Amino acid sequence: MLLSSAASLPSLRAQQVPVLEKTLPNGLRVLLVEREDETTVSGGWVAHVGSANERPGITGIAHLFEHMMFKGTPTLGTKDAQRDLEIIAEQEHVRELMRQEERRLRAKLRRGEVDDLLKPENQTDRYRELEKEFQKLVEAQRELLVKNEFDKIYRSAGASGMNAFTSQDMTAYFVTVPANKLELFFWMESERLLRPVFREFYAERDVVFEERRLRTETPPLGKFEESVNAMFWESHPYSWPVVGWPSDIPAISKRQADEFYATYYAPQNLTLILVGRFKADGVLPSIEKYFGRIPRGEKDAPDVVTLEVKQVGEKRFYGEAETNPQVDILWHTVAFGHRDSYPLMVLGQVLSTRTGRLYKGLVLDSKVATQAFGYQNSMKWAGCFNAGGEAREGRTPQEVEAAIYAELDKLKNEDVPPEELQKVKNNFAAGEYRKLTSNMAILIQLIQHDGRGNWREINEAGAKFQAVTAEDLRRVANTYFTKENRTVAIYTRKPATAKTAKAEQ
Repeated sequence: MLLSSAASLPSLRAQQVPVLEKTLPNGLRVLLVEREDETTVSGGWVAHVGSANERPGITGIAHLFEHMMFKGTPTLGTKDAQRDLEIIAEQEHVRELMRQEERRLRAKLRRGEVDDLLKPENQTDRYRELEKEFQKLVEAQRELLVKNEFDKIYRSAGASGMNAFTSQDMTAYFVTVPANKLELFFWMESERLLRPVFREFYAERDVVFEERRLRTETPPLGKFEESVNAMFWESHPYSWPVVGWPSDIPAISKRQADEFYATYYAPQNLTLILVGRFKADGVLPSIEKYFGRIPRGEKDAPDVVTLEVKQVGEKRFYGEAETNPQVDILWHTVAFGHRDSYPLMVLGQVLSTRTGRLYKGLVLDSKVATQAFGYQNSMKWAGCFNAGGEAREGRTPQEVEAAIYAELDKLKNEDVPPEELQKVKNNFAAGEYRKLTSNMAILIQLIQHDGRGNWREINEAGAKFQAVTAEDLRRVANTYFTKENRTVAIYTRKPATAKTAKAEQ
């Protein structure tokens, strides 16, 4: 239920998450939130590494690790740890020989002797021989594998919700366990950090490649949105997709993965988080026992130092796809924690939802669009504001674009009325409260904030939203929503698709 006035806000403003922070000698940060009325504990950890920490040639490797961290340890996931490791070494030897053939194939591609690296018919005879040899090793390893043992152990102990995700800025792992199974969580999670075994590494690359095909290449706008993103970010590593470029995914070697792991999965680059039924004094000795045994990394993870260059002119992208005509507009804005991120997020809510200005102006009043949106996305290293909408039948994406600019011009020149601004602030306050209703909700918030650079935002952001003024909204609208700072994507139906759609009416 939405709050109707500022008078309803004090109780929400007072909601503070009591986080105890501790750092182990090896650099691992620990965040603990006691909730004595719960019967479970939601636990997880965040590695401060995402696609922004990659480089050309190994794009997608952060996401690949999300998969690899479930493959087990010397005691989890295999019937014969010694033979398993021997097979992995043999596989790597064969893959190195295959990479030599792949280098020759890339040279042929540059000379125009082949047209596609991924076509089986373009592979050399030697490559096919090596592939057969490698497949025999894969089959031998499969005889030793205990599939999904990590998940089975958790579920047999009453755990639920085990999952993970990778973004531009972080990779996170989490699960909910009964309070009396917390030591199992400590052992399981510390083991896969201390002694991970990246078995089925090359097979898992293929799984990731298939994931890319399903999520990016199959949806009507998937590859278009990827191209627009690459055009929007000129210099920043946000320009490549989290899942990786298609030529990089099959080229990543296990040696590169080992180096990546040593750099970015060292304790000083991780944060362990627990939310639920426990006493901090009671669990800290176990945390130190299990996680303290992980050696500190030899070197700290490097910062992302490549900044986005200032855009000097409007960029436009036109795509024809099997989709309804629509427009997508991006403006460069600010990173997580920047003072302007708060008015930009408030401004996004002024524009969005069914009571927002875009819906009222474009969908209900002018009827130029069937839907419209606007929101601020503040990531760790940079940010963008995204607005767009779908054109109503008989209208064009260009008309929707013009209508969005008209609404933004109002925000540039006129103060948002106090009652409208307060309603949005109340929505933010209610949203902040809803995020604190369960162990997992709090855990995910801490993961997201810590992954972007400051877990304290879970307690500090609410007041910053409430402090936003109408003058702030007008200022950021004039600062960021300029023609030379935007990238515009116009999507229309393919001619054949448009004719079919018209014939079906």
